[in-house]
Amino acid sequence: VPRIGAIVTDSNVGPLYASQVSGLLGTNPVTCVLPAGEEHKRLEQVEQLCGRFLEAGLDRSSAILALGGGVVGAVAGFAAASFMRGIRFIQVPTTIVAQVDSSVGGKTGVNHPLGKNTIGAFHQPSAVLIDLSLLRTLPGVEVRAGLAEVIKHGVIADADLFAYMESNAAAILAKDLAVLEWPVRRSCEIKSAVV
Repeated sequence: VPRIGAIVTDSNVGPLYASQVSGLLGTNPVTCVLPAGEEHKRLEQVEQLCGRFLEAGLDRSSAILALGGGVVGAVAGFAAASFMRGIRFIQVPTTIVAQVDSSVGGKTGVNHPLGKNTIGAFHQPSAVLIDLSLLRTLPGVEVRAGLAEVIKHGVIADADLFAYMESNAAAILAKDLAVLEWPVRRSCEIKSAVV
Protein backbone atom coordinates (compact mmCIF):
# COMPACT_ATOMS: atom_id res chain seq x y z
CA VAL A 1 0.00 0.00 0.00
CA PRO A 2 1.51 3.34 -0.99
CA ARG A 3 1.88 6.15 1.52
CA ILE A 4 -0.61 8.94 0.84
CA GLY A 5 1.70 11.92 0.73
CA ALA A 6 -0.79 14.54 -0.42
CA ILE A 7 -4.49 15.26 -0.55
CA VAL A 8 -5.47 17.42 -3.52
CA THR A 9 -8.82 19.16 -3.14
CA ASP A 10 -10.41 22.49 -4.03
CA SER A 11 -11.66 25.56 -2.21
CA ASN A 12 -15.25 24.22 -2.15
CA VAL A 13 -14.59 20.67 -0.94
CA GLY A 14 -11.48 21.21 1.17
CA PRO A 15 -13.17 23.15 3.98
CA LEU A 16 -15.91 20.51 4.20
CA TYR A 17 -13.92 17.27 4.15
CA ALA A 18 -10.11 17.60 3.90
CA SER A 19 -9.35 17.52 7.63
CA GLN A 20 -11.66 14.53 8.16
CA VAL A 21 -10.01 12.59 5.34
CA SER A 22 -6.54 13.55 6.55
CA GLY A 23 -7.43 12.32 10.04
CA LEU A 24 -8.65 8.99 8.66
CA LEU A 25 -5.38 8.44 6.81
CA GLY A 26 -3.21 8.85 9.88
CA THR A 27 -0.17 9.65 7.71
CA ASN A 28 -0.24 13.44 8.01
CA PRO A 29 -0.33 14.16 4.27
CA VAL A 30 0.13 17.67 2.93
CA THR A 31 -3.18 19.20 1.81
CA CYS A 32 -3.11 21.10 -1.48
CA VAL A 33 -6.15 23.28 -2.13
CA LEU A 34 -6.82 24.31 -5.72
CA PRO A 35 -9.12 27.20 -6.59
CA ALA A 36 -12.52 25.76 -7.53
CA GLY A 37 -13.80 25.87 -11.08
CA GLU A 38 -13.09 24.74 -14.62
CA GLU A 39 -11.28 28.01 -15.36
CA HIS A 40 -8.50 26.87 -12.97
CA LYS A 41 -7.94 23.56 -14.76
CA ARG A 42 -4.62 24.84 -16.09
CA LEU A 43 -1.03 23.65 -16.41
CA GLU A 44 0.17 26.12 -13.79
CA GLN A 45 -1.91 24.25 -11.20
CA VAL A 46 -0.03 21.05 -12.02
CA GLU A 47 3.29 22.85 -11.67
CA GLN A 48 2.25 24.26 -8.29
CA LEU A 49 1.12 20.82 -7.12
CA CYS A 50 4.39 19.20 -8.16
CA GLY A 51 6.25 21.90 -6.25
CA ARG A 52 4.19 21.17 -3.13
CA PHE A 53 4.86 17.44 -3.57
CA LEU A 54 8.62 18.07 -3.75
CA GLU A 55 8.53 20.37 -0.70
CA ALA A 56 6.63 17.70 1.24
CA GLY A 57 9.17 15.01 0.34
CA LEU A 58 6.97 12.86 -1.86
CA ASP A 59 8.83 10.29 -3.93
CA ARG A 60 8.15 7.40 -6.33
CA SER A 61 6.62 5.35 -3.51
CA SER A 62 4.13 8.07 -2.56
CA ALA A 63 0.54 8.37 -3.67
CA ILE A 64 -1.87 11.27 -4.06
CA LEU A 65 -5.49 11.31 -2.97
CA ALA A 66 -7.80 13.42 -5.16
CA LEU A 67 -10.74 14.64 -3.06
CA GLY A 68 -13.26 16.52 -5.17
CA GLY A 69 -15.15 16.62 -8.42
CA GLY A 70 -13.98 16.11 -11.98
CA VAL A 71 -11.65 19.11 -12.15
CA VAL A 72 -9.79 18.05 -9.00
CA GLY A 73 -9.52 14.48 -10.26
CA ALA A 74 -8.26 15.57 -13.69
CA VAL A 75 -5.65 17.99 -12.33
CA ALA A 76 -4.50 15.74 -9.46
CA GLY A 77 -4.41 12.75 -11.79
CA PHE A 78 -2.28 14.61 -14.33
CA ALA A 79 0.04 15.79 -11.55
CA ALA A 80 0.33 12.16 -10.40
CA ALA A 81 1.01 11.00 -13.97
CA SER A 82 3.73 13.65 -14.33
CA PHE A 83 5.38 13.73 -10.90
CA MET A 84 8.51 11.55 -10.83
CA ARG A 85 7.28 10.25 -14.22
CA GLY A 86 4.21 8.74 -12.62
CA ILE A 87 3.06 7.89 -9.13
CA ARG A 88 -0.14 6.32 -7.92
CA PHE A 89 -3.27 8.22 -7.04
CA ILE A 90 -6.61 7.45 -5.49
CA GLN A 91 -9.86 9.14 -6.45
CA VAL A 92 -12.41 10.12 -3.80
CA PRO A 93 -15.04 11.78 -6.00
CA THR A 94 -17.47 14.18 -4.36
CA THR A 95 -19.90 14.79 -7.24
CA ILE A 96 -22.20 12.34 -8.98
CA VAL A 97 -20.62 12.92 -12.38
CA ALA A 98 -17.16 12.29 -10.91
CA GLN A 99 -18.39 9.19 -9.10
CA VAL A 100 -19.99 7.62 -12.17
CA ASP A 101 -17.70 8.82 -14.94
CA SER A 102 -14.54 10.89 -14.62
CA SER A 103 -13.03 9.14 -11.57
CA VAL A 104 -13.24 5.78 -13.34
CA GLY A 105 -12.19 6.89 -16.81
CA GLY A 106 -8.45 7.42 -16.35
CA LYS A 107 -8.42 10.61 -18.43
CA THR A 108 -6.37 13.24 -16.66
CA GLY A 109 -5.30 16.64 -17.86
CA VAL A 110 -5.78 20.34 -18.09
CA ASN A 111 -7.06 22.93 -20.51
CA HIS A 112 -5.03 25.21 -22.77
CA PRO A 113 -6.26 28.62 -23.96
CA LEU A 114 -6.61 27.09 -27.44
CA GLY A 115 -8.54 23.98 -26.39
CA LYS A 116 -10.16 22.05 -23.55
CA ASN A 117 -8.41 18.93 -22.21
CA THR A 118 -5.58 19.26 -24.72
CA ILE A 119 -2.72 18.59 -22.26
CA GLY A 120 -2.88 15.38 -20.28
CA ALA A 121 -2.30 11.68 -19.97
CA PHE A 122 -4.21 8.46 -19.48
CA HIS A 123 -3.43 7.51 -15.88
CA GLN A 124 -5.78 5.09 -14.15
CA PRO A 125 -6.32 5.59 -10.43
CA SER A 126 -5.14 2.81 -8.11
CA ALA A 127 -8.56 2.95 -6.47
CA VAL A 128 -11.81 4.88 -6.57
CA LEU A 129 -13.46 5.24 -3.17
CA ILE A 130 -17.07 6.35 -3.39
CA ASP A 131 -18.85 7.64 -0.30
CA LEU A 132 -22.39 8.66 -1.21
CA SER A 133 -22.69 10.75 1.96
CA LEU A 134 -20.33 13.26 0.29
CA LEU A 135 -23.22 14.11 -2.04
CA ARG A 136 -25.29 15.62 0.77
CA THR A 137 -23.58 19.00 0.37
CA LEU A 138 -23.80 18.95 -3.44
CA PRO A 139 -25.86 21.79 -4.98
CA GLY A 140 -28.95 20.80 -6.97
CA VAL A 141 -27.47 21.87 -10.30
CA GLU A 142 -24.52 19.50 -9.74
CA VAL A 143 -26.87 16.68 -8.79
CA ARG A 144 -28.77 17.12 -12.06
CA ALA A 145 -25.55 17.25 -14.10
CA GLY A 146 -24.41 13.96 -12.60
CA LEU A 147 -27.79 12.34 -13.06
CA ALA A 148 -27.68 13.23 -16.74
CA GLU A 149 -24.54 11.07 -17.01
CA VAL A 150 -26.29 8.17 -15.26
CA ILE A 151 -29.29 8.51 -17.59
CA LYS A 152 -26.90 8.53 -20.55
CA HIS A 153 -25.39 5.26 -19.32
CA GLY A 154 -28.91 3.84 -19.09
CA VAL A 155 -29.85 4.96 -22.60
CA ILE A 156 -26.65 3.59 -24.12
CA ALA A 157 -26.06 0.41 -22.15
CA ASP A 158 -28.76 -0.61 -19.67
CA ALA A 159 -32.51 -0.25 -20.11
CA ASP A 160 -33.09 -1.41 -16.51
CA LEU A 161 -30.93 1.45 -15.23
CA PHE A 162 -32.89 3.93 -17.34
CA ALA A 163 -36.23 2.54 -16.06
CA TYR A 164 -34.95 2.68 -12.46
CA MET A 165 -33.95 6.33 -12.87
CA GLU A 166 -37.36 7.15 -14.32
CA SER A 167 -39.37 5.38 -11.62
CA ASN A 168 -37.26 6.74 -8.73
CA ALA A 169 -36.74 10.29 -10.01
CA ALA A 170 -38.21 12.10 -7.01
CA ALA A 171 -36.16 10.18 -4.43
CA ILE A 172 -33.02 10.50 -6.53
CA LEU A 173 -33.45 14.28 -6.88
CA ALA A 174 -34.00 14.45 -3.11
CA LYS A 175 -30.55 12.79 -2.73
CA ASP A 176 -31.93 9.68 -1.06
CA LEU A 177 -28.63 7.83 -0.70
CA ALA A 178 -30.22 4.39 -0.45
CA VAL A 179 -31.95 4.97 -3.78
CA LEU A 180 -28.80 6.43 -5.37
CA GLU A 181 -26.56 3.52 -4.43
CA TRP A 182 -27.52 1.12 -7.23
CA PRO A 183 -27.45 3.61 -10.13
CA VAL A 184 -24.04 4.93 -9.02
CA ARG A 185 -22.65 1.41 -8.75
CA ARG A 186 -24.19 0.33 -12.06
CA SER A 187 -22.87 3.40 -13.86
CA CYS A 188 -19.36 2.66 -12.55
CA GLU A 189 -19.66 -0.88 -13.92
CA ILE A 190 -20.72 0.44 -17.32
CA LYS A 191 -17.92 3.03 -17.41
CA SER A 192 -15.35 0.44 -16.27
CA ALA A 193 -16.42 -1.93 -19.03
CA VAL A 194 -15.94 0.81 -21.62
CA VAL A 195 -12.55 1.83 -20.22
